[in-house]
Amino acid sequence: MALRVRPTAEVKAKLSNTLRNWLPILHASLSDLGEAMEPFVESNPLIEVESGFEEGFSKKIPRKVLDGRVSNSRTEQIEALTVQQRSLYEVLDEQIGPPLFPTPVSEAIARFVIENLDENGYYEGDTDAFCGAEGIDPEQFEKVRARFIHLEPIGIGARDLREAFLFQLDASHISDAAYPLAVEMLGDLGMLHSFSDREHFAEAMRVIGSFKNPPAIDFLEASPEVIPDLLIYFDEEQGIEVKLNDAYYPAVHIDQEYGIEHSFVAQKLKEARNLVDALEMRRATIYKVGLMIVEYQYDFFTGGPIMPLTLKTLADEFGHNPSTISRAIANKYIACDRGVYPMKEFFTTAIDEDVSNAAIKEYLSRLVREEPRLKPLSDVKLLELIQEQFKVKMVRRTIAKYRKQLNIAGSSERKKLYQLEVD
Repeated sequence: MALRVRPTAEVKAKLSNTLRNWLPILHASLSDLGEAMEPFVESNPLIEVESGFEEGFSKKIPRKVLDGRVSNSRTEQIEALTVQQRSLYEVLDEQIGPPLFPTPVSEAIARFVIENLDENGYYEGDTDAFCGAEGIDPEQFEKVRARFIHLEPIGIGARDLREAFLFQLDASHISDAAYPLAVEMLGDLGMLHSFSDREHFAEAMRVIGSFKNPPAIDFLEASPEVIPDLLIYFDEEQGIEVKLNDAYYPAVHIDQEYGIEHSFVAQKLKEARNLVDALEMRRATIYKVGLMIVEYQYDFFTGGPIMPLTLKTLADEFGHNPSTISRAIANKYIACDRGVYPMKEFFTTAIDEDVSNAAIKEYLSRLVREEPRLKPLSDVKLLELIQEQFKVKMVRRTIAKYRKQLNIAGSSERKKLYQLEVD
């Protein structure tokens, strides 16, 4: 009896130690994995970690700085590389005043627009509420907002991508002959290739290709480079293939012959092996999650929409707690033929058992692309068509929310944009 208890206790102890290392390592993104391992590495003289992608800071410093022509101080070297960039609001604030905004009313409207820009530079304020409170005619408001076409960065203050491009088009050096075609192309950005046989297409495409998207792109915070954990590709002959991004995994080297027989060394050797086990558990867990994502989201990887999938569904099949799956997908990315996606994107909220919000959004986008230009679909009509298509119950404000997330203007604004295409 005792012989059976002791091995079980040892296995549990080893598993406990491995899990203690595994959870923070599992939670870390691939780019932060080395940092997550540091606490285990720094306290263990038997471990050496070789990063798969880290580059020394000195390689990013211009040679003239390293040569000492600026300073030998590392702090001053870093400061020499830092450019103090003004914020978008500071840049716009300097442009508010005559001659574009010569009156107190026009200046108040301009400042309201600026105060209600989202991070991409699109206007998302409540125009009706502002005009009602200030006693301003909504038509006057729109005339003042239209003057943002003359501000830098051009496109700022537009309601959506199409309007931002129209702002930039009017400020561009496109020829009079190509301008009408460019306006028409901006009316159907998803089908630009369908205009390729038209005269002046090359010029219109060159101009449109130079537009900034989104208009505030120069002021967005630089995001760190995304290193995907999984590579998923579809092959016509072999089907879908799932691979770990091994090239960026850190390599752990253990000094198996430290040269000293001591309990401290034995303990550190054991801890080192536990760390290696934890790293392998991370790889195995993420790979299994990737396989299950492919199984449930097969349609997406072959060109379809993302289907409903919950953490609990995966956890039940995986034999883990949903919190473990949550750790496994946190800060992780998948690279596939359709781009690079956060793993959490594949766990969509279901409208009901068989319909995901991603499918609803995709259908909504298609309805707007194909809607009558003279009578755009209202949110009520969109709601009706979506409920009929998916056999679900929704409310109008959900449609409005999805429109906003997709940068689709309301029906009245879309009608104005369509009229611009004809004028």
